[in-house]
Amino acid sequence: MQIIPAIDLKDNKCVRLSKGADDTSTIFNDDPRGQAVFFENAGCKKLHVVDLDAAFGRPDININSIKKIRDSINIPIQLGGGIRNYLDADKYFNLGIDNLIIGSMSANNPETLKKLADKYENKIYVSLDIKENVVMIKGWKEKSKLKLEDILTIYKQSEIRGYVITDIKNDGMLKGLNINFIKETIDKIQAMSEKNKQLILAGGLTDYNDLKELKKLDSKSIEGIISGKSFYVGNINLKKAQNILDNNA
Repeated sequence: MQIIPAIDLKDNKCVRLSKGADDTSTIFNDDPRGQAVFFENAGCKKLHVVDLDAAFGRPDININSIKKIRDSINIPIQLGGGIRNYLDADKYFNLGIDNLIIGSMSANNPETLKKLADKYENKIYVSLDIKENVVMIKGWKEKSKLKLEDILTIYKQSEIRGYVITDIKNDGMLKGLNINFIKETIDKIQAMSEKNKQLILAGGLTDYNDLKELKKLDSKSIEGIISGKSFYVGNINLKKAQNILDNNA
């Protein structure tokens, strides 16, 4: 299990939102490239990037920052935000992005996404942005007609790599992981997926106690957990966090 640091881009700056609301951004660094280099130098094995402007319907504002990040580090990058068609996906893969995280398309146009997953086998994550068991879309602003179980059924035989699941009500709030929600989600994925699917968790990570509780689940399905605000406000040291996940602390 990996600790995966996050860079959320808005107007080419590293920001954090509260509960995904567009008008709640706090700037933590105005040099995304430098922040990415810091994360790699800290020993992180993967970077999570979200283009918030694209997610809210403002594409390409951050494209130069994304290019600079990709050109400056060697670790894999997973990227989400505003990827709604083949052209968007091809654009980012052509930039050298390793994995894409796709939300709205997965709910609104699943057949297209499954074809995209066939083309880019094991490189696509479906974004499960959950609020009250409903999958949210378009930057978490709209409810889809699908529940978690519906998405798992749709993609159980697909070539997606797995799911990035965000507990929206806890995202950016530093209130702790919802361990019961995580355990229930893992059980559903294992029961409903006909191919092995990885799970990356987001939303709610607060401190080392969360990581210790997560480690107790002892689930091989969890590929990683995203650290956003918990890192930026100083609650978590990334090396110590990874040591906990590796059972060395």
